[in-house]
Formats: sequence, C-alpha cells, structure tokens
Amino acid sequence: MKNYLYILLLTVLIFYVASEEEYCSVNSKECIKNSDDNERLKDLDNKYERYYKEIKNAEDNYKECDAKNCGCYENVIKQDLRIFKENGINEELINDSVTRGSLYQIINKKLYRNKVCMFPSRCAGIEYFLLQIAKNMSDIEFVINTRDYPQSNKNFGEPLPVFSFSKTSDYYDIMYPAWSFWEGGPAISLYPRGLGRWDQHRISLDKISKTILWDNKEAKAFFRGSRTSAERDNLVLLSRKNPEIIDAQYTKNQAWKSDEDTLHQPPASEVSLEDHCKYKYLFNYRGVAASFRHKHLFLCNSLVFHVGDEWTEFYYSLMKPWIHYIPVAKDADQRQLKRLIEFAKDNDSIAKQIAQRGRDFIWKKLRMSDIVCYWRKLLKNYAKHLTYQPILRDNVIQIKEK
Repeated sequence: MKNYLYILLLTVLIFYVASEEEYCSVNSKECIKNSDDNERLKDLDNKYERYYKEIKNAEDNYKECDAKNCGCYENVIKQDLRIFKENGINEELINDSVTRGSLYQIINKKLYRNKVCMFPSRCAGIEYFLLQIAKNMSDIEFVINTRDYPQSNKNFGEPLPVFSFSKTSDYYDIMYPAWSFWEGGPAISLYPRGLGRWDQHRISLDKISKTILWDNKEAKAFFRGSRTSAERDNLVLLSRKNPEIIDAQYTKNQAWKSDEDTLHQPPASEVSLEDHCKYKYLFNYRGVAASFRHKHLFLCNSLVFHVGDEWTEFYYSLMKPWIHYIPVAKDADQRQLKRLIEFAKDNDSIAKQIAQRGRDFIWKKLRMSDIVCYWRKLLKNYAKHLTYQPILRDNVIQIKEK
C-alpha cells in the first residue's frame, strides 16, 4: 500500500512539473532557469558557460529605452552633433562639405536641393521624409551623403557636418535614417526597383512570422547574399561541411564574373525576405557599409546572429548583444561559428526569448513614424548649431511631392 501511494504521489509531482514547464512564458527567466535541457547541458562540460555569463551580464545591465516621441534616439543625435557644439557650423564648413554629398535647403517651408543628385532613387527616398517635415522647419541647409561610405574621417582634416546613413567610430559623419526606408535600396531580381517601402515590409514580415511560429521553423542557420566581403567566407564554407545545421550560399552581384566569385561553386538563387522566416537562425553581415537587410531579419521573429560591431546605423546602438541578438566576431572561424549555432540549438528557450526581444524592438521602436520623428529631431537640433542665416542659393531646384 505504501509503495502504491509513493508511486501515485511521484506521478502527480511529475505531471505538475511538466505542466508548469509547458506553459511557461517566453519572458520568464524561471522558464529558462528550470528548463531540463539547459540544466542537462550545463552539466556536460561547461562549454556554454561563457555564453550564460554574457547573457546574465547583459540582462543585469539592460534598461529599456522610452519609445515615446522617438526618445530612444535622442542620445544618438546629441552624440553625433557634439563635435560641433563649441564652435558651431558656419557657412564655410557647409561649402567645404558640398563636394561630399547633395546640398539641401529648407527655405520658407519649402525644400530645395542642388540640381545634380548622384543617386536619384536614393535622393527620392530621403526627400520623402524631408517633405513631411519641411513645413515645420526654420530656414536651414545641410549636406547629405548618398554614397555607401561615410565622408568625414577623424584622421584627415577637420570635422565636416556631412549626413551619412552609416559609419564607423573613425568618422564624424552625422547619421540619418537610410533612404531605403522608402526607396533606393539594393536592387536584386526579387526587388528590381531596389529594396524599400519599410512600411510594406513590416506588414508582410509580421504576417509571415505569425504564420510560421517558432516551433514550426526549421532549426537551421540561414544566409543568402553576394560575396561583398571575405568575412562571409567561413560561414559559407561551414555550410558546405555541415549542411545539416546551416544553409549559407553566395548569390551573384554586379561584379560576378565566374564561379570563382562565389567560392568556386555556382551562385545560388536569391531568397525573398519572407522566405528567410522559415529558419530559426538568421545571419546578418555588413555589406560595403551597414547591412540593409538588418532590420528586416528581426521581424521574422527568428534569432539574428549579427556579425561585427564596426558599422552602425542610427538605431544599432539601442539594440544590445545577448538581449536582442547573438553577437558574432567579424573574424570568427568555422569552429566558433559552429559553436554559436549549436548553443542556440541546445538552448531553445534562450534562443526564442532573444529572438522575441529583437523582434519587439524593431516592431515597436522602428516604425515609419519613428523615422519621421528622427528626421525632425535631427534637423531641429542641427539647426541650433548653425552660426549664420541661410539664404536660397542660385543653383538649387525645388523638390515637390510627387
């Protein structure tokens, strides 16, 4: 009789624990802490101990920013303009900067630009936002770089007030939201007019992420892209050795001439952003500068492995490693890459939680309204540094809504 009662109590206890674990919240630290899989893995050889410590340290120090009135990005604007706080921005500095980009003016609530734009679709993507805020701006002029690369290097010459979409810590450039939030992004066969319309991609990616839920995604890492940088080679080579854990292949770009440009294999077909959402783990690499695909990957509600921390856009610094994504060193070898993928596969609850936080940041704090808000705050703060009153120049044309 005693043995029967003991077995009955043990059965009830096991059922209760299993039920508790089945319904634990994605945001519950106890869920991860009490996961049988995690406890079992910790007992193996402590091979993931470093990652657990990184996660705990990140969570202990993370403070979520206030998204109201794009408040998350105020310090980014202040930091970029700090170099001009003491002496301001005079007309000579603007004239010295004109060769580095397109000159824009807002005079009497109307938007103007010098006649020639190096990349018309990129200028159009920028002007979509500038037209929305021009009617609320005082007279102002500024130079916007539409090249991929920033222009004001800290090692050469004085700081120039040039606006660029991306930079490294070696540059003074003032970051602005890239043209591709509206139009002018990279053109591939799937997006022949160039990647753009962030508002539409938000909707389509959110829809597919709710169709392919976490547990239904393929537990494999995924990457498609051209060989813009050799930093991507190790991931592609790892995929050839271990196709069961990763599918990473090179596609063509404009410079492609032969299979040698895709590491001696035929180029793979391009894959839509929506089809990326089939996979649990997505790798993001920089291009010539920051990656245009970066923000899109998070909306798959998949776990993003973000490679390198050198190139940034205006919102990158608010997204934290081990909170919103898994950081990967740009020179990571195949062994290191494999270990990180295995960590995610062996720690599904942790991976799911990081993926969810990354998705929530992009969804809630990188809306189209946040882009307009950022432009408005950026230009209003920039205007405070001008030491002269701009007047309409002779060599400009008015930009009107299409």
